Amino acid sequence: MSEAPPAFAAVAMQLTARSVEGCADRAAASQQMLGMIEGVATKIRAAAVFIAQYGGLPVRLAVLPEYLLTGYPGRISISEFAERAALDIDGPEYDALGRVASEQQLFVAGNAYERDANFPGLYFQTSFVIDPSGDVVLRYRRLNSMFSPTPHDVWSKYLDLYGYEGVFPVARSAIGNLAAIASEEILYPEVARALALRGAEIFVHSSSEIGSPLATPKAIARRARGFENAAFVVSANTAGISGTALPLASADGNSQIVDYKGQVLAESNSGETFTAFAEIDLTALRSHRRKPGMTNMLARQRLEPFAATYSQTRQAANGLIDENGSLRIPDRDHFRRVHEETIARLAKEGLI
Repeated sequence: MSEAPPAFAAVAMQLTARSVEGCADRAAASQQMLGMIEGVATKIRAAAVFIAQYGGLPVRLAVLPEYLLTGYPGRISISEFAERAALDIDGPEYDALGRVASEQQLFVAGNAYERDANFPGLYFQTSFVIDPSGDVVLRYRRLNSMFSPTPHDVWSKYLDLYGYEGVFPVARSAIGNLAAIASEEILYPEVARALALRGAEIFVHSSSEIGSPLATPKAIARRARGFENAAFVVSANTAGISGTALPLASADGNSQIVDYKGQVLAESNSGETFTAFAEIDLTALRSHRRKPGMTNMLARQRLEPFAATYSQTRQAANGLIDENGSLRIPDRDHFRRVHEETIARLAKEGLI
């Protein structure tokens, strides 16, 4: 492994997502998104200046909230949302985000719904990292979703195209080994562990969740994922979602940075803010990982005893590929039906 970079600051940008529900077509949605990116650039720049002056460290990583540019799809059909609002891999929105990273010479991580020409009519929820050259160096597509298509729904074709490393990507970068966890997938320890076993040192976590002074499931999970994988977690929540029928602050607050011992280094209150920022010291993390001891969970983990258990099917793969190998575009209720059928089967087998 290369020498650890000097300590730097990471910031979780807690910003307000804006729904595309009111956009009449793709042109209007793209115009809205590009305008938002201009505002995001200004806010990251101002935050980086303040943090450097306050803490004496350069900001090298800025993490944006979940679906910042579009909000959640709601009841818009899968194919309509893909057409209206899902980003293209080589589209103008990624170009604009790339300019933010390049002009400010930092890594920008975020989350968006994205189209893939290999799967027409579908979209995937994608967490991405853009490096200071402006290139997307990591693209992780959410595997566990209640309401949206995932790579597991088109598993055989997805593996043929991208391979297993494309399912669990880790970007080896100038600021360490980066990996992404999407939204509620912080609640699934298998996702973080699969990435850590591939060398991930910093988890970027884009989220849109209920903030609370109480310990929420995601807040507990962030600390657990940091400790059990000896990794930093940089988690950016939305500062509400505008343009929907929900009250604005329904998903607001508690962006966090958690260290490799599971300790919260910084946490935001509510509203648009950059106050969840902290030092990322990879020299200390790597030293911790290389010390034998009871707290080195990553090195102590035995994997073989669990292989047979994890090979058992819960939700089946290829749910959106028909018997002829063609894609099926689901209606919005498809995913709930699959979930209900899985629960019924597990109950019948006496497993739940």
